[in-house]
Amino acid sequence: MTEQRQDNRPPSPTPPSRRSQRRQTVAELRSQGRAGPGLRDILPGFLGMVLVTAGPVVGLAWLYRAYGVGALLLGAFLLAAATLIGVPWRRAVVRRRGGRYTPAELAVLDDHGLAVAAERILRRDGWHVLPMPDDGRPRLYARDRRDRRLDVSFRPVDGGPGTAEPPGGPATLREPGGPADDRVIRVVISMGAYSPAEIEWASRPGGDHLVDGRQLQQWASGTSLDALGLLN
Repeated sequence: MTEQRQDNRPPSPTPPSRRSQRRQTVAELRSQGRAGPGLRDILPGFLGMVLVTAGPVVGLAWLYRAYGVGALLLGAFLLAAATLIGVPWRRAVVRRRGGRYTPAELAVLDDHGLAVAAERILRRDGWHVLPMPDDGRPRLYARDRRDRRLDVSFRPVDGGPGTAEPPGGPATLREPGGPADDRVIRVVISMGAYSPAEIEWASRPGGDHLVDGRQLQQWASGTSLDALGLLN
């Protein structure tokens, strides 16, 4: 009777294999955003690295077999020259995309280029930026994690007093579909210097925060607007 009861017991569940446990762990980590990249994520970059590394070697070997030592030396010289030019250029592109500009790079920017640079610099400092052109003139709207809001406009270098904005009370920026917000901090950026009249106009209560060429260079080199004392 006892043996019959034991035989009627339901079978114990089979413990999951190590492979299934590992899959479950990886799935949980990926859902939490904590898992590292998978094979599909790193394979394109790995293949690109292989092509970049092996491609020149294969090309030089083909030149040597087809045309001899002279072609090999010429190819090696051209490859070295391309490397010397391409690597610094690539680094400069990556640096600018990361929101860091040299004074020489700022000096050659037009109004659109300056707006792009300011957008990248703001993103570098943790601002969420939304381009909002105003009658064809570049303008940016930005917000940070502290819910501070910026209305960024630009004054041409050859402009006179009040070129960036007409005189009068500080204008507020309307969000898409939303009302005007008096908490918006208005910032005017110029690659030149401001006149005494502009500085006096901006120093009134509720006035604009002016960024001149010298402060712009400091900002573009890595200093934040807070460190420059412009948002205090």
